Amino acid sequence: MKLQNFLKLLAAIFISLLAGAIGSLFTIPAISTWYATLAKPAFNPPNWVFAPVWTLLFILMGVSAFLIWREGLNNKNVRTALVLFIFQLIANIFWPMIFFGIHNTGLAFIEIISLWCAILATILAFYEISRISAYLLIPYIIWVTFAGFLNYSIWRLEVNVANVPEAVACTQEAKICPDGSVVGRSGSNCEFTACPPGK
Repeated sequence: MKLQNFLKLLAAIFISLLAGAIGSLFTIPAISTWYATLAKPAFNPPNWVFAPVWTLLFILMGVSAFLIWREGLNNKNVRTALVLFIFQLIANIFWPMIFFGIHNTGLAFIEIISLWCAILATILAFYEISRISAYLLIPYIIWVTFAGFLNYSIWRLEVNVANVPEAVACTQEAKICPDGSVVGRSGSNCEFTACPPGK
């Protein structure tokens, strides 16, 4: 490999990993705090899975972009494909900012749909120039599809939990009824239990 191409390869991988690193600034602090408190579906992977999977995907993205870049920026299709690639990288950064940064799972789901569309557009543009480069992005779109479904599931669980009325803690107060019996508070509004019917 020529030195120029080797440097392009390193640059493409670095840029891709940099996008992941920026996203991790929002992800890592939230994993053991906010994210740990969320209700999650049974298929939610262990937390340790995400870092190696994303690292591998960003490396594949970099290699894929390099295969397009080496075709030459004088080619209009190459320029268009790389613009799409950069756009989807930016969209990739915004998802952890929204999900882990501002804790908005609903908006994050909308954003990840946009990311998925941007990835698909990139794959189609890459395919016209280099089929191998397009194939290298297939694991990426599969993982984002899974991440989108996971995001949706967490969002729906969050909405369902928010709609469940909170339990009301009643006091230990009691009331003496006319017949001398004692009743306490019960029910959703902590109202007193009705006294026995008078004789």
